[in-house]
Amino acid sequence: MAAKPIDVAAGLVFHQQKLLITQRLEGSHLAGLWEFPGGKREPGERFEDCLARELREELGIEVALGKLFEEVTHEYPERTVHLKFFLCRLAKGEPRATGCAAFEWATRGSLAKRNFPPADERLLGRLVNTEPLWR
Repeated sequence: MAAKPIDVAAGLVFHQQKLLITQRLEGSHLAGLWEFPGGKREPGERFEDCLARELREELGIEVALGKLFEEVTHEYPERTVHLKFFLCRLAKGEPRATGCAAFEWATRGSLAKRNFPPADERLLGRLVNTEPLWR
């Protein structure tokens, strides 16, 4: 029987027509790949609360949380993840790489130049093709 999926909340944090991406730490699952900031949901925690907590802890920022944009369940050989991606706007603070290897404000055109986990493939296509998000 497969293990229960790991619930993850991730933020699509937009600011000045750019999108915040972070690089996974060395020694972590999928180390070195780029991703959308967030983290694992704790038992009983709402996805929205998890995202706010993770963004504070990992980047030192606060966001205005918007609607759910994408939901994905992806099976890796070593684990299954259930991801919920929420649209957000930067509300307070400047990102600091305290819980990630690096961060970057990506443009619509630069997303394809970074390597993301396979679970993000469909989401990346939607982001690039949804022009109003980038205004």
